Amino acid sequence: MTLELLFPVYNEHNRLKNGIEGAAAYLEELCRKEEFSGAGKEALLWHFTIVDNGSTDDTPDIGRALEASFPGKVKFESIPEKGLGAAFRHGVRQADADVVGYMDIDLSTDLEALERTIRVFMNEPDTDYVNGTRFSKQSRTIGRKWYRKITSAGLVFILHSALDMKVTDALCGFTFIRTDKAKQLVECCGDDNGWFYMVELLLRAERSGMRILDLPVTFTENYDTTVNVPGTIRNYLVRIRKLRKEFKKEDDPKNRS
Repeated sequence: MTLELLFPVYNEHNRLKNGIEGAAAYLEELCRKEEFSGAGKEALLWHFTIVDNGSTDDTPDIGRALEASFPGKVKFESIPEKGLGAAFRHGVRQADADVVGYMDIDLSTDLEALERTIRVFMNEPDTDYVNGTRFSKQSRTIGRKWYRKITSAGLVFILHSALDMKVTDALCGFTFIRTDKAKQLVECCGDDNGWFYMVELLLRAERSGMRILDLPVTFTENYDTTVNVPGTIRNYLVRIRKLRKEFKKEDDPKNRS
């Protein structure tokens, strides 16, 4: 099985090198296990794509240095648009692996979830999508302050109520999809460049009948972030309202061909 792991980055001088080296070391060790080495039924092959969103610090220099340090394993690309949605969309369109996904560069989701995800795609051919969740009873969050918990839980509640979301989390920052399915989803999603793009992607996967695994993870909160939390929440609320209207229009029998 081939895996392409996307790392969207913007001004990540302090975290890019450690994130790439940590994830690479983990996967290199994983590939030594018999079931992933090719001695078993299938070998695991992986590579990373760092997608820079117009950083203004030396993130591009670090990214290019990492590409040189991991030839054939790490690729650095730069796009002019800012935002997770723009980076993920770009990454999926150029992906040629069996499975494509992304994690936050700070590795806030424990890498052990990556091994479980790979096992799912190798052993469960009917599973199309793995969605990391911080809200399962089996999940564990570390260092998460009360107001962040309330904010995230509130947004998830709204997504359940307004858009009939079935999974327990849409904002974890850990998403993996079979590449053919991901390409289909990218072409039917909107043009939001921010975090909400991933919410729409998940909702459209549910609506299309894809088999989604809600994967409990261990999540460590990182407060050294470039994310504008109040601005992100406002954008979510506007986008939720807009997407609700779009879904109602799509579901109206009069608009079906």
